[in-house]
Amino acid sequence: MYEEERVFAGELVVEACDLGRAVQADVVAGARSVAKDDRSPVTIADLAIQAVIAHRLAARFPSDALLAEEESEIITREPALGESVLELVRSSVPDMSMNALVRALDHGRQRSSARCWVLDPVDGTKGFLRGEQYAVALALVVNGAVEVGLLGCPNLQNDDGGVGCIFAAMSGAGTTVRSLDDTAEAPVTVDDVVDPAAAVFCESVEAAHAAHSEQAEIAARLGISRPPVRIDSQCKYALLARGDASIYLRLPRKRDYREKVWDHAAGSMIIERAGGRVSDLGGAPLDFSQGRHLGRHHGIVATNGHIHDQVLQACREVLGLDAS
Repeated sequence: MYEEERVFAGELVVEACDLGRAVQADVVAGARSVAKDDRSPVTIADLAIQAVIAHRLAARFPSDALLAEEESEIITREPALGESVLELVRSSVPDMSMNALVRALDHGRQRSSARCWVLDPVDGTKGFLRGEQYAVALALVVNGAVEVGLLGCPNLQNDDGGVGCIFAAMSGAGTTVRSLDDTAEAPVTVDDVVDPAAAVFCESVEAAHAAHSEQAEIAARLGISRPPVRIDSQCKYALLARGDASIYLRLPRKRDYREKVWDHAAGSMIIERAGGRVSDLGGAPLDFSQGRHLGRHHGIVATNGHIHDQVLQACREVLGLDAS
Protein backbone atom coordinates (compact mmCIF):
# COMPACT_ATOMS: atom_id res chain seq x y z
CA MET A 1 0.00 0.00 0.00
CA TYR A 2 2.91 2.35 0.73
CA GLU A 3 5.53 0.86 -1.57
CA GLU A 4 6.01 4.10 -3.52
CA GLU A 5 6.63 6.02 -0.29
CA ARG A 6 8.98 3.35 1.03
CA VAL A 7 11.11 3.36 -2.12
CA PHE A 8 11.26 7.15 -2.31
CA ALA A 9 12.07 7.46 1.39
CA GLY A 10 14.89 4.98 0.89
CA GLU A 11 16.34 7.14 -1.86
CA LEU A 12 16.16 10.19 0.41
CA VAL A 13 17.88 8.42 3.29
CA VAL A 14 20.70 7.20 1.05
CA GLU A 15 21.21 10.76 -0.20
CA ALA A 16 21.15 12.03 3.38
CA CYS A 17 23.70 9.45 4.51
CA ASP A 18 25.99 10.49 1.67
CA LEU A 19 25.76 14.10 2.88
CA GLY A 20 26.47 13.01 6.43
CA ARG A 21 29.48 10.96 5.38
CA ALA A 22 30.84 13.88 3.38
CA VAL A 23 30.75 16.30 6.30
CA GLN A 24 31.43 14.14 9.35
CA ALA A 25 35.19 14.05 8.96
CA ASP A 26 35.29 17.86 8.69
CA VAL A 27 33.04 18.25 11.74
CA VAL A 28 35.20 15.93 13.82
CA ALA A 29 38.26 17.84 12.65
CA GLY A 30 36.82 21.09 13.97
CA ALA A 31 34.12 22.35 11.62
CA ARG A 32 31.64 24.57 13.36
CA SER A 33 28.79 23.41 15.57
CA VAL A 34 26.51 25.58 17.66
CA ALA A 35 24.13 24.99 20.57
CA LYS A 36 20.38 25.08 20.25
CA ASP A 37 18.18 26.45 23.00
CA ASP A 38 18.13 23.06 24.70
CA ARG A 39 21.97 23.09 24.60
CA SER A 40 22.29 19.98 22.40
CA PRO A 41 24.78 20.38 19.56
CA VAL A 42 23.66 20.92 16.01
CA THR A 43 25.85 20.88 12.93
CA ILE A 44 25.61 21.86 9.32
CA ALA A 45 24.78 18.21 8.60
CA ASP A 46 21.55 18.32 10.66
CA LEU A 47 20.36 21.43 8.88
CA ALA A 48 21.46 20.49 5.38
CA ILE A 49 19.99 16.99 5.51
CA GLN A 50 16.67 18.32 6.80
CA ALA A 51 16.54 20.98 4.10
CA VAL A 52 17.26 18.53 1.28
CA ILE A 53 14.70 15.97 2.50
CA ALA A 54 12.07 18.66 3.10
CA HIS A 55 12.67 20.07 -0.38
CA ARG A 56 12.34 16.69 -2.08
CA LEU A 57 9.29 15.60 -0.07
CA ALA A 58 7.49 18.87 -0.89
CA ALA A 59 8.14 18.28 -4.59
CA ARG A 60 7.06 14.60 -4.57
CA PHE A 61 4.22 14.67 -2.02
CA PRO A 62 3.11 18.32 -1.84
CA SER A 63 0.01 17.57 0.27
CA ASP A 64 1.99 15.77 2.98
CA ALA A 65 3.08 17.54 6.16
CA LEU A 66 6.53 17.27 7.72
CA LEU A 67 7.50 17.25 11.36
CA ALA A 68 11.25 17.59 11.93
CA GLU A 69 13.69 18.63 14.61
CA GLU A 70 15.45 21.70 13.21
CA GLU A 71 14.21 25.23 12.38
CA SER A 72 15.57 28.15 10.35
CA GLU A 73 16.01 30.48 13.34
CA ILE A 74 19.48 29.15 14.00
CA ILE A 75 20.83 30.13 10.57
CA THR A 76 19.11 33.52 10.82
CA ARG A 77 20.94 34.08 14.10
CA GLU A 78 24.22 32.69 12.75
CA PRO A 79 24.62 33.90 9.11
CA ALA A 80 28.00 32.23 8.66
CA LEU A 81 26.47 28.89 9.61
CA GLY A 82 23.69 29.53 7.13
CA GLU A 83 26.20 30.03 4.33
CA SER A 84 27.93 26.75 5.24
CA VAL A 85 24.60 24.93 5.26
CA LEU A 86 23.62 26.42 1.91
CA GLU A 87 26.93 25.36 0.36
CA LEU A 88 26.35 21.78 1.49
CA VAL A 89 22.73 21.74 0.35
CA ARG A 90 23.76 22.96 -3.10
CA SER A 91 25.88 19.83 -3.53
CA SER A 92 22.50 18.03 -3.82
CA VAL A 93 20.17 20.85 -4.91
CA PRO A 94 22.32 23.23 -6.99
CA ASP A 95 19.68 25.96 -7.45
CA MET A 96 18.77 26.26 -3.75
CA SER A 97 18.66 29.90 -2.58
CA MET A 98 18.94 31.17 0.99
CA ASN A 99 15.25 32.04 1.03
CA ALA A 100 14.37 28.57 -0.24
CA LEU A 101 16.62 27.06 2.42
CA VAL A 102 14.74 28.93 5.15
CA ARG A 103 11.41 27.77 3.72
CA ALA A 104 12.60 24.17 3.53
CA LEU A 105 13.75 24.15 7.14
CA ASP A 106 10.53 25.72 8.38
CA HIS A 107 8.51 23.22 6.34
CA GLY A 108 9.40 20.81 9.15
CA ARG A 109 7.26 22.69 11.67
CA GLN A 110 4.04 21.34 10.19
CA ARG A 111 1.65 18.72 11.49
CA SER A 112 -1.15 16.86 9.76
CA SER A 113 -3.94 14.69 11.14
CA ALA A 114 -3.71 12.57 8.01
CA ARG A 115 -0.26 12.06 6.42
CA CYS A 116 2.85 13.44 8.07
CA TRP A 117 6.51 12.60 7.51
CA VAL A 118 8.62 12.58 10.68
CA LEU A 119 12.35 13.27 10.37
CA ASP A 120 15.40 13.33 12.59
CA PRO A 121 18.13 14.42 10.17
CA VAL A 122 21.05 13.43 12.43
CA ASP A 123 19.87 11.37 15.36
CA GLY A 124 22.73 11.02 17.81
CA THR A 125 24.45 14.31 17.05
CA LYS A 126 27.02 13.80 19.82
CA GLY A 127 28.02 10.50 18.23
CA PHE A 128 28.27 12.29 14.91
CA LEU A 129 30.58 14.89 16.44
CA ARG A 130 32.76 12.14 17.94
CA GLY A 131 33.05 10.43 14.55
CA GLU A 132 30.98 7.49 15.79
CA GLN A 133 27.42 6.23 15.29
CA TYR A 134 24.45 8.34 14.20
CA ALA A 135 21.30 7.72 12.19
CA VAL A 136 19.08 9.42 9.65
CA ALA A 137 15.53 8.55 10.72
CA LEU A 138 12.55 9.09 8.41
CA ALA A 139 9.02 7.78 8.90
CA LEU A 140 5.58 8.27 7.39
CA VAL A 141 2.81 8.58 9.98
CA VAL A 142 -0.78 8.22 8.79
CA ASN A 143 -3.58 8.96 11.25
CA GLY A 144 -1.20 8.50 14.17
CA ALA A 145 0.24 5.15 13.04
CA VAL A 146 3.68 4.64 11.50
CA GLU A 147 3.25 3.10 8.05
CA VAL A 148 6.82 3.44 6.68
CA GLY A 149 10.10 3.61 8.57
CA LEU A 150 13.66 4.11 7.30
CA LEU A 151 16.87 4.19 9.33
CA GLY A 152 20.15 5.10 7.69
CA CYS A 153 23.15 4.11 9.81
CA PRO A 154 26.22 5.31 7.87
CA ASN A 155 28.81 3.96 10.32
CA LEU A 156 27.14 0.69 11.32
CA GLN A 157 28.97 -2.42 10.20
CA ASN A 158 27.27 -4.79 7.76
CA ASP A 159 27.26 -8.55 8.12
CA ASP A 160 29.71 -8.73 5.22
CA GLY A 161 32.22 -6.49 7.00
CA GLY A 162 31.38 -3.33 5.10
CA VAL A 163 30.20 -0.12 6.73
CA GLY A 164 26.88 1.63 6.24
CA CYS A 165 23.34 0.18 6.46
CA ILE A 166 19.83 1.20 5.45
CA PHE A 167 16.99 -0.47 7.37
CA ALA A 168 13.50 -0.26 5.89
CA ALA A 169 10.07 -1.36 7.09
CA MET A 170 6.50 -0.93 5.92
CA SER A 171 3.11 -1.94 7.28
CA GLY A 172 2.14 -5.37 6.00
CA ALA A 173 5.75 -6.34 5.32
CA GLY A 174 8.91 -7.22 7.24
CA THR A 175 12.08 -5.28 7.93
CA THR A 176 14.96 -5.37 5.48
CA VAL A 177 18.55 -4.16 5.47
CA ARG A 178 20.79 -3.14 2.62
CA SER A 179 24.26 -1.73 2.31
CA LEU A 180 24.62 1.95 1.53
CA ASP A 181 26.60 0.87 -1.52
CA ASP A 182 24.28 -1.92 -2.75
CA THR A 183 20.56 -1.91 -3.51
CA ALA A 184 20.07 -5.61 -2.68
CA GLU A 185 17.89 -6.01 0.42
CA ALA A 186 17.84 -8.88 2.91
CA PRO A 187 15.24 -9.57 5.60
CA VAL A 188 16.19 -9.17 9.26
CA THR A 189 14.48 -10.46 12.38
CA VAL A 190 14.89 -10.03 16.11
CA ASP A 191 16.70 -12.69 18.10
CA ASP A 192 14.92 -15.71 19.57
CA VAL A 193 16.01 -15.23 23.20
CA VAL A 194 13.23 -16.38 25.55
CA ASP A 195 15.18 -16.39 28.82
CA PRO A 196 15.77 -12.79 29.96
CA ALA A 197 19.05 -13.85 31.61
CA ALA A 198 20.45 -14.59 28.13
CA ALA A 199 19.47 -11.20 26.73
CA VAL A 200 21.82 -8.41 25.68
CA PHE A 201 21.02 -4.83 26.72
CA CYS A 202 21.57 -1.98 24.27
CA GLU A 203 21.82 1.49 25.74
CA SER A 204 22.96 5.03 24.97
CA VAL A 205 26.55 6.13 25.28
CA GLU A 206 25.36 9.26 27.07
CA ALA A 207 24.50 8.52 30.70
CA ALA A 208 21.97 11.38 30.69
CA HIS A 209 20.00 9.54 28.01
CA ALA A 210 20.34 6.03 29.39
CA ALA A 211 19.91 6.13 33.20
CA HIS A 212 22.77 3.62 33.36
CA SER A 213 22.45 2.86 37.07
CA GLU A 214 18.73 2.07 36.87
CA GLN A 215 19.23 -0.03 33.76
CA ALA A 216 22.00 -1.97 35.51
CA GLU A 217 19.58 -2.68 38.35
CA ILE A 218 16.92 -3.83 35.88
CA ALA A 219 19.46 -6.06 34.14
CA ALA A 220 20.47 -7.58 37.48
CA ARG A 221 16.83 -8.25 38.35
CA LEU A 222 16.45 -10.08 35.04
CA GLY A 223 19.59 -12.11 35.72
CA ILE A 224 21.57 -10.51 32.90
CA SER A 225 25.32 -10.61 33.48
CA ARG A 226 26.65 -9.69 30.04
CA PRO A 227 27.83 -6.07 29.65
CA PRO A 228 25.55 -3.72 27.69
CA VAL A 229 26.22 -2.65 24.14
CA ARG A 230 26.49 1.15 24.18
CA ILE A 231 25.81 3.00 20.97
CA ASP A 232 24.40 6.39 19.96
CA SER A 233 21.12 7.13 18.18
CA GLN A 234 18.34 4.97 16.77
CA CYS A 235 21.06 2.59 15.65
CA LYS A 236 20.01 0.83 18.88
CA TYR A 237 16.71 0.00 17.23
CA ALA A 238 18.62 -1.36 14.23
CA LEU A 239 20.73 -3.62 16.43
CA LEU A 240 17.61 -5.08 18.03
CA ALA A 241 15.95 -5.55 14.64
CA ARG A 242 18.80 -7.66 13.32
CA GLY A 243 19.25 -9.67 16.52
CA ASP A 244 22.44 -8.13 17.89
CA ALA A 245 20.66 -7.17 21.13
CA SER A 246 17.40 -8.05 22.87
CA ILE A 247 16.46 -5.01 25.00
CA TYR A 248 16.57 -1.24 24.67
CA LEU A 249 15.12 1.03 27.35
CA ARG A 250 14.57 4.77 27.34
CA LEU A 251 13.88 5.57 30.99
CA PRO A 252 12.77 9.15 31.70
CA ARG A 253 14.92 11.11 34.12
CA LYS A 254 11.93 13.29 35.12
CA ARG A 255 8.38 12.17 35.76
CA ASP A 256 6.90 14.73 33.37
CA TYR A 257 9.39 14.15 30.53
CA ARG A 258 7.91 13.02 27.22
CA GLU A 259 9.88 11.74 24.25
CA LYS A 260 10.05 13.49 20.87
CA VAL A 261 8.28 11.67 18.05
CA TRP A 262 11.27 11.82 15.68
CA ASP A 263 13.44 9.92 18.16
CA HIS A 264 11.24 6.80 17.92
CA ALA A 265 8.89 6.78 14.91
CA ALA A 266 11.22 5.13 12.39
CA GLY A 267 13.02 2.96 14.95
CA SER A 268 9.86 1.55 16.48
CA MET A 269 8.58 0.52 13.04
CA ILE A 270 11.90 -1.16 12.22
CA ILE A 271 11.68 -3.21 15.44
CA GLU A 272 8.02 -4.16 15.16
CA ARG A 273 8.18 -5.31 11.54
CA ALA A 274 11.23 -7.38 12.45
CA GLY A 275 9.11 -9.25 15.01
CA GLY A 276 9.86 -7.24 18.13
CA ARG A 277 7.70 -5.10 20.37
CA VAL A 278 7.87 -1.43 21.43
CA SER A 279 5.72 0.07 24.18
CA ASP A 280 5.73 2.57 27.00
CA LEU A 281 6.43 1.51 30.59
CA GLY A 282 2.76 0.65 31.00
CA GLY A 283 2.85 -1.75 28.06
CA ALA A 284 0.82 0.47 25.70
CA PRO A 285 1.85 0.72 22.02
CA LEU A 286 3.16 4.13 20.97
CA ASP A 287 0.69 6.71 19.66
CA PHE A 288 2.24 9.21 17.24
CA SER A 289 -0.85 11.38 16.81
CA GLN A 290 -0.10 13.91 19.56
CA GLY A 291 2.20 16.36 17.78
CA ARG A 292 5.89 16.76 18.54
CA HIS A 293 5.87 14.62 21.69
CA LEU A 294 4.69 11.16 22.70
CA GLY A 295 2.38 12.92 25.10
CA ARG A 296 0.46 9.87 26.25
CA HIS A 297 3.50 7.79 27.12
CA HIS A 298 6.00 7.50 29.93
CA GLY A 299 9.28 5.87 28.96
CA ILE A 300 10.07 3.50 26.07
CA VAL A 301 10.66 -0.26 26.22
CA ALA A 302 11.83 -2.09 23.09
CA THR A 303 12.52 -5.82 23.07
CA ASN A 304 12.56 -8.87 20.84
CA GLY A 305 8.95 -9.41 21.94
CA HIS A 306 9.53 -12.79 23.59
CA ILE A 307 10.68 -11.27 26.88
CA HIS A 308 8.75 -8.01 26.79
CA ASP A 309 6.43 -8.71 29.70
CA GLN A 310 9.30 -9.80 31.96
CA VAL A 311 11.25 -6.65 31.09
CA LEU A 312 8.22 -4.46 31.78
CA GLN A 313 7.76 -6.11 35.17
CA ALA A 314 11.42 -5.59 36.09
CA CYS A 315 11.19 -1.93 35.05
CA ARG A 316 8.10 -1.37 37.19
CA GLU A 317 9.71 -2.98 40.20
CA VAL A 318 12.95 -1.03 39.95
CA LEU A 319 11.22 2.28 39.18
CA GLY A 320 8.53 1.77 41.80
CA LEU A 321 5.68 2.01 39.30
CA ASP A 322 2.19 0.65 39.83
CA ALA A 323 1.82 -2.38 37.60
CA SER A 324 -1.79 -1.42 36.96
